[in-house]
Amino acid sequence: MEKYCTEKSRQLHEETKKYLVDGVASSFQVPHYAKYPITMTHGKGSKLYDVDGNEYIDYLLGFGPMLLGYCPEAVNKAVIEQISKGTHYSCPTKETLTLSKKLTEIIPSAEMISFQNSGTEVDMYALRLARAYTGKYKIVKFEGQYHGWADEEKISIDADCVEEMGDRANPNKIIHTKGQRLSSADDLYVIPWNDLEYMENLFKEHADEIAAVIMEPIMLDSGPIMPAKGYLEGVRELTKKYNVLLIFDEVITGFRVALGGAQEYFGVTPDISTFAKAIASGYPFGVVAGRKDVMTSLKAAGTFNGNPVGTAAALATIAELEKPGTYERLNKLTGMLDDGFQKLGKKHGIKVFTRHMGSVFALYFGFEEEVADLREWLEKADVAFYQKFVQGLEEYGIRFSSKRGRIYISTAHTEEDILHTLDVADQVIGEILAK
Repeated sequence: MEKYCTEKSRQLHEETKKYLVDGVASSFQVPHYAKYPITMTHGKGSKLYDVDGNEYIDYLLGFGPMLLGYCPEAVNKAVIEQISKGTHYSCPTKETLTLSKKLTEIIPSAEMISFQNSGTEVDMYALRLARAYTGKYKIVKFEGQYHGWADEEKISIDADCVEEMGDRANPNKIIHTKGQRLSSADDLYVIPWNDLEYMENLFKEHADEIAAVIMEPIMLDSGPIMPAKGYLEGVRELTKKYNVLLIFDEVITGFRVALGGAQEYFGVTPDISTFAKAIASGYPFGVVAGRKDVMTSLKAAGTFNGNPVGTAAALATIAELEKPGTYERLNKLTGMLDDGFQKLGKKHGIKVFTRHMGSVFALYFGFEEEVADLREWLEKADVAFYQKFVQGLEEYGIRFSSKRGRIYISTAHTEEDILHTLDVADQVIGEILAK
């Protein structure tokens, strides 16, 4: 195998930096290990192609949205047909009804829905909804869980070390960007993940001021870290007991682990849930779903909410995902990665942790047992090895997430893709260990 040359990407990035802040449109576009991002020309199926003519098997999938792969024909057809009719009316359409009804049928928590445009927006709306319904203003969130980039949402989403997080019994509220209001965290309680005792103690003292708990049902942004057995059920029981709403942030898990999201996968139904990313195959689109009495606490707002193009993309995406065998096949492919990396760990004598659920695959180096939360992950994970590994993969045409070990599969991936990926991974691990 020969390593890729990406000189044209480097040159384009140097030129772009003259006109665009940091030379990229989003921080997601620069891997942690890289001096410059790879500039892509197009994508098709499970592959991306760069300006130097290199082909990549891609497991980032636009950081989650491309569950059907790149340029899915069914979605392209639906969007092109809608564009021929108009891209924005600021009026309802028949398709608005069709999609709304369909979502209430497939999402367990959805008695009614509201449209938004992004993951950040749906979580902002969900928090406002919870406060409007309960008349309370405090929100409970978890260390390491990401709910968007707005001021209140971007609190304690990550840490470089356990010490930065402070004492477990009294965690720090970490502000992550310049310009973020110091008061952003005033109405938040930040607590550790997978700890029911901690949550109940908090509720005993402060439930009368807590509107809601917001959580990723699978900790994916700073993970994947699975909920402990019975944890989600325990959180659901406690929130009901203390009259606190439960919000599932399914921006990542929605449609990825099951058609009805993680709430279907685990059989735990929240009061409110949020969806974006995979719902519309790369088109900006989001949904808040929940109990009717809660959802009717606020009026709909937003210029582009439920726009015709996003609606068409969402309907086409869901139709593809509803085809028999879709999730069984996705689970089979992530299972192949799971088995393959376990064998590579044994072959090379290194500790490897893997898990798979639906179209999501977790890969860590440095430990083999389940970790409970971000603190434990920071203590055990071999981050340096993983960064070298991901960089090495990209040099041979395989794209993994450079943050943590979150890998996505699409319906366009094939068994041949998986086998080739494992062959490249074998070589890269060998090269790292040989140095």
